[in-house]
Amino acid sequence: MEEMDKIKKMEKLINKLNNKEFGIYFFTLDTKGNPVAGVANIYENAKLLRELGYNAQILHEKNDYHKVGQWLGEEYDEIPHVSIESQELTIDGSDFIVIPEVFSSIMAQVKNFPCKKIVLCQSYSYALELIPPGVRWDLNFNFNDVITTSETQAKYIQNMFKGIKTHVVPVSIPDYFKKSEEPKKPIVAIVSRNQQDTVALVKRFYLEYPMFKWVKLEDLRGMSRRDFADSVGESCLAVWVDPNAGFGTFPIEAMECETPVIGIIPDMIPEYLVGRNDDEGVVLKNNGIWLTNKLDIPAAINDYLMGWIEDNVPNVLYDNMAKTTGLYTVENQKNIISEVYENLVSDRVGELTDVLNKSKLEIDEN
Repeated sequence: MEEMDKIKKMEKLINKLNNKEFGIYFFTLDTKGNPVAGVANIYENAKLLRELGYNAQILHEKNDYHKVGQWLGEEYDEIPHVSIESQELTIDGSDFIVIPEVFSSIMAQVKNFPCKKIVLCQSYSYALELIPPGVRWDLNFNFNDVITTSETQAKYIQNMFKGIKTHVVPVSIPDYFKKSEEPKKPIVAIVSRNQQDTVALVKRFYLEYPMFKWVKLEDLRGMSRRDFADSVGESCLAVWVDPNAGFGTFPIEAMECETPVIGIIPDMIPEYLVGRNDDEGVVLKNNGIWLTNKLDIPAAINDYLMGWIEDNVPNVLYDNMAKTTGLYTVENQKNIISEVYENLVSDRVGELTDVLNKSKLEIDEN
C-alpha cells in the first residue's frame, strides 16, 4: 500500500509539472522602497515567466514587505507575493524555489523541502560572503542547479562547485533606455557600488578642474527605474565604478541611451567588454573609455568634456557603442528564460519519473 501511495503521488506531481500547475517562488529581500538592480532582475524574471504561463511568485520573509511598484513599475506589484511569516506557503515536489546567492542561511532552512531548489547567482562577489568555509550549495543545501547572468560567472561557479549544473539567463534592458530627443546636457551621470567613491570623485573633480563647475556630476542612486533612464539619456557622459560587478548593467543602459561611458574594468570582465583581435588575441572593445585605476577618472572626465565641448569626440566611439546595443532586449531574455525553464521542468520530470519507475519495479518484484 505504501508503494502504491508513492506511485500515485509521483504521478500527480509529474502531471502538475506537465500542465504548468506548479509554483516557481523567487525569494527576495525587502529593499524598503530603494531601487536595487538585482531585485529588479528577479521581478523581471518572474514577470516573464508568468507571461509564459508559469505560476511565478515573489517569496519574502515578513508580512510588511515593501513592494517595488513605486520605483520599478506598478505592473510588478501585480505579481503574486507570498510571505513566509504568514505561514501560507505550501510546497510539494513539483514546485521550484529560487534563492539568491547571498542567502545561504535561507538555503540551509529549506534544504529539506521536497521541491526543486535553485540558486540565482547575479553577483559572484556575494556567493561566498555568508557561506561557511568548506560548505557547498549542492552537498550541504541540496541546491544542484544555478541560474546566473553570464557565461563568465557560470564558469566561476563551476570551478568552485564541481558538478553543479549552471544555466545562463542574461539580463535585459527595457526599451525606455533610449537617447533623449533633446540635445545632451552638461551632466555626468555616476553609478558606483560604494557611495563614498562617488562623493570622493565629485569633490576631486571640482577641485582639480574648477573650470567645469558648471557641469553637474549627478549620483543616480535612489532614482526610480524610469527617472534613472531619463537621467542617463539626457547626460553627456556616464561614469561607472564597480570593480566587483558580476555583469554590470549600467554601461549597457548608457550605451542604449547613446551616452558614452567611462568605467573601471571590473575584476570579472563582462562579455560586452571583450573582443578578439587576430593579432592580439582577446582585447577590450573600444565601446567605452575603460580604466584600471579609479584615481584616473577625474582626468578622463576632463578630457572627454573638452572633446565634447569642441564637438571632437571620435566617431569610432559611437560606432563601437552602437555595435554593443540591441543585444540585451526583454524579448531575448524571455526566449532564453523559456528554454531554460523548459529544460529545468524536463529534468525534474525525469527525476520524479525515475522514482516512479523504481516504485513500480519494487511492486513487481514483490
